[in-house]
Amino acid sequence: MLKQGSNLVMNLGYSHQVIVPEIDGITIECPTANKIVISGQDKQRVGQFAAEVREKRPPEPYKGKGIRYVGEFVRHKEGKAGKGAKK
Repeated sequence: MLKQGSNLVMNLGYSHQVIVPEIDGITIECPTANKIVISGQDKQRVGQFAAEVREKRPPEPYKGKGIRYVGEFVRHKEGKAGKGAKK
């Protein structure tokens, strides 16, 4: 994830890059390759923008991949060949 101009460019495992434009009142920073810091004055707009960014690749419970918030814990599920499989 990096910032080009006022756009947030993310490589999320798709065949194309996902580009999210920065909106008024919201600032985006990328301190490391895997972190995005979204800040602004209006808490509701910051939360809504963060939800829209997360919507591009939500966390999935089988492999644990996706965009998640800081401190969020995603419980992992077992696959089809889990412990209750019949022989």
